Parts: sequence; C-alpha cells; structure tokens
Amino acid sequence: MSVYKVKLTEKREVAEGTMAFHFEKPEGFVYKAGQFAECTLINPAETDAEGNTRLFSFASAPYENELMVATRMRDTAFKRVLKAMEPGTEISLNAPHGSFTLHEDMCFPAVFLTGGIGVTPVRSIVLQAMHDDLPHRILVFYSNRGPEDAAFLDELMECQNSNPNYTFIGTMTEMEKSKREWHGETGFIDKAMLLKFMSDLTLPIYYVDGPPAMVKAMRQLLSEAGVEKGNIRTEEFSGY
Repeated sequence: MSVYKVKLTEKREVAEGTMAFHFEKPEGFVYKAGQFAECTLINPAETDAEGNTRLFSFASAPYENELMVATRMRDTAFKRVLKAMEPGTEISLNAPHGSFTLHEDMCFPAVFLTGGIGVTPVRSIVLQAMHDDLPHRILVFYSNRGPEDAAFLDELMECQNSNPNYTFIGTMTEMEKSKREWHGETGFIDKAMLLKFMSDLTLPIYYVDGPPAMVKAMRQLLSEAGVEKGNIRTEEFSGY
C-alpha cells in the first residue's frame, strides 16, 4: 500500500443523490477488483466532526484507464467539498486495501447480494471478469427503492448481452414511488427470489455488501438456507 496524490478529471450523477468521481490513475498503480481506497481531502475549505477521510471502494475496474469512486451525497462537510471540487483538484489516496475480491476456483458460482451504493465494488468485479473472459458463473442480485436510485443499473444489465455466464437480477422495493418503468423483480431479496435463479443455494460463494441492516438480513437468510459461514463474504457500507 502507498499514498498517492490523484487529480479529479470528471464528476457526474450516476443515480438520484449519487455521484461518481473520476481521478487520474497513478503510473504503476495496481489493485484488484473489489478493493477500496482511503481518500483524504487536501486542505478542504471546511471540515466537521466526521473528518476529511472516507473509505471508498473502487467502482472502476482495474483494466480501466481512470480510477472511479461513487457515493451517496449527504450534507456533510466532506461531501460538500467533494461535490464542489473542480477538475484538476488533488486528493490523497491511500490504497489498495481489502479482500472483497473474486475467488479463483471457477467450480463455485459467485453470487452478489447488494443494495444501494454497495454496488460500487460489484461493478468493478463484474466488468473485470467480463474483460478477462473469466469462466466463473456470476449472479448479481441488486436491490434499490426504484430504478432512479440504482447506480450503474443499465451498465450491469447490459453486461448480460456479452457473457452467457453472467446473470443480473435487479429488484425494486418501492416502485409505487418511482416514475420510471421497471420490468424486473420487485420486493426485497429473499429465499424464494434466490431459488428462482439457483437450484442449490449451498453451492456458491456469496458476496454480501450494502447497508448494515441489509448485510445482517442477508447473512441470516443464507445461514437459514444452510450456507456455510466460510462461503459468505461481507462488506458493510455505513454512513455514506
């Protein structure tokens, strides 16, 4: 792990209330899909009790030319400074960290159970797996209130067109409040939904990430379905 200064190249909205930030990739910087960075603002115009550092998973895949992170935009000093940053502004990056990365044994399917901004490392892992033409069977279950809240939704859906080993299952929990059409699953991820797409729930390696309440619920669901603890990998996204 090393500390780098990286320049902002672009910022954009990727869902309602969610922004992606693109940074120059330092020469020789190597990371694995699914890893994260410790991002620190340099001499910010304001600060608060939460401080000037946040942990962000890379939403970019390692083969891509830039580094990208994405986050929900809350009203904190850190997020206000981040949102106002102009291209060319530098931040400090301590990276890479983390082991939320794809397993190597292709005999076991990889199943991602994610929600909200927890999708960031999933985008990285899925795009890298497609790029490397990995033989792993990959299923992504992605839960949001509505399509407008779902970052990278269209991109993750389209990946199915190029790889028969990959299945995307989006589900929306509050479609009555949405203005967008949705023809996929609705309701929370549950055992019945998993069984629609998998015959044996005990076979895959599971990757669970998202808000703490969701991670807890998914761990319980999998445990009750007979999945061994060692086959469940988790990462919580709290306070983002």
